[in-house]
Amino acid sequence: MAEHGRRGWQLVLISSPLQGHMTPMLQLGSYLQSKGFSIIFAHSELNPPDPSNHPDFIFLPLPDNLSGTGISSGINQFLKALNENCRPHLEKHLIQMINTQKETSEKESIVIIYDSLMFFAGNLAGDLGLPSIILRSSCAAFLPSYWIIPQLHQEGRFPVQDSFLQEMIPEFHPFRYKDLPFIGLPIQEVLDLIAMISPKTPPSAFICNTLECLEQSTLTQIRHHYQVPIFTIGPLHKTSPTPSTSFLKEDTSCIPWLDKQSPKSVIYVSLGSLATIDTKIATEMVWGIANSNQPFIWVVRPGSVHGCDWIEFLPEDLVSEMKVRGMIVKWAPQKDVLAHSAVGGFWSHCGWNSTLESVCEGVPMLCQPFSIDQMMNARYLSYVWKMGLEMVVERGEIESAIRRVLVSKEGEVMRRRAMGIEEQVRVAVTHGGSSRNSMNDLVEFILSL
Repeated sequence: MAEHGRRGWQLVLISSPLQGHMTPMLQLGSYLQSKGFSIIFAHSELNPPDPSNHPDFIFLPLPDNLSGTGISSGINQFLKALNENCRPHLEKHLIQMINTQKETSEKESIVIIYDSLMFFAGNLAGDLGLPSIILRSSCAAFLPSYWIIPQLHQEGRFPVQDSFLQEMIPEFHPFRYKDLPFIGLPIQEVLDLIAMISPKTPPSAFICNTLECLEQSTLTQIRHHYQVPIFTIGPLHKTSPTPSTSFLKEDTSCIPWLDKQSPKSVIYVSLGSLATIDTKIATEMVWGIANSNQPFIWVVRPGSVHGCDWIEFLPEDLVSEMKVRGMIVKWAPQKDVLAHSAVGGFWSHCGWNSTLESVCEGVPMLCQPFSIDQMMNARYLSYVWKMGLEMVVERGEIESAIRRVLVSKEGEVMRRRAMGIEEQVRVAVTHGGSSRNSMNDLVEFILSL
């Protein structure tokens, strides 16, 4: 089959420039390349991947002409500009590929696999008569929100008053109104965004970086709605591990430090690659960490605290005191940290990649979601899987939460639950498991297109 794949199939992968989306697309490409498919990896000029990590890929940079239009300018404006600007170059390249095929006797099949945020690729595939598959790098539950939010709005049930935010949504169990993506944005902006990113051309299939055992009921709902194959091949960092895809330089000095700590004693704190906080929240965080009197690794990304280059908001004497018990770093090798026996808890923004990485290592979580699907992930962790605590960002609450996870009986119970889920993941990714079977099925499906 590998020889057949090498000769007859070209897979064009189109990635979004966000860290949490680029990583799974590269991992997917590595797996498909290992099965003999030729990989063309199209990406924007913003946050380009490192070609040296994937020497067998053909990389296709797409001029994005963003000129300062970052995601901070507003997600709608950013995605609109990104998709409009990236389309012409990819369209030209695909037409060249199609025309070259017509001029040669050896025919090759072209399949488009695109990140859900690069929606132009689905429209382009439809226009050119090419099959397309969507990679979903968020939790599967994010997808039903595309039709549930407009439905709730049409029925006058969304947006809701603050007093209803904790209420469960009957047709979207187990989520509450407060867990919905884009909560807090103006409703018209939310509806415009959903309309923009919803597939205009039905894809041939979806690939989801999730597991059947984690989101079974939601996956049933999606399969019923779309009536196309859904391939659950996650977690990709386990099913298709690749070299580090981090946009930021990782400080590996925290690993030797962890080697000196007691088992399950360290709280690891990282709020991801995009979230920013004000100095008031950062100050509550630092006092909560300090007062918990527990060993810690705290990732403070440069520029992530408003008005600060790094940690100059912290009193120098407090920094000196904290360094006795922990480390403050600019970025960390997260998968290695979470896999370390000394780590007993993960305080996170609950991005899907971070969630999966913690689930895979059986590490309980403290949940501080910010936006998009993070509230849904936090709901899974705290309410469904029962291996996480919802955070209140106040120093006393933080101190209590850290101690609950690391040194209380409640934390022991959470850890046992987390380890039970870890075992389910281990089974899913081994030979005969659901994720491994789904990866094999994906290969056969592509060959059938």
